[in-house]
Amino acid sequence: MANYIDRFVFPVRRDRLSEYTRLAETAAEVWKEHGALSYREYLGDDLVLEGTRSFIDATGATDDEVGVFGWVEFESREARDRAGEKVATVPRMAAVLEASDSGFDPSRMAYAGFKPLVG
Repeated sequence: MANYIDRFVFPVRRDRLSEYTRLAETAAEVWKEHGALSYREYLGDDLVLEGTRSFIDATGATDDEVGVFGWVEFESREARDRAGEKVATVPRMAAVLEASDSGFDPSRMAYAGFKPLVG
């Protein structure tokens, strides 16, 4: 059985990308400490395909923003749920979120968990 995966996409202002990267690096460490098998984030590079809805459209990104796409892989949905409960209580994560001036806005994030289908 393949693993369970959380996927997300959201915009970040280009002029705050360094600050957001620090936040993401901490998030990756914390999620992996609490059960994530892997944690990946990527910057949008080729985001428009004619005839489809782009990530830009999905997040409402503006010209001064870049799309961030990522996923976190877990052994199972249950492992994801346990990790999420733990991560929510990690003081280091709360501190980095509070101190960050990254402009990250979770209300502009599209997020979902996915179970295996093919592969």
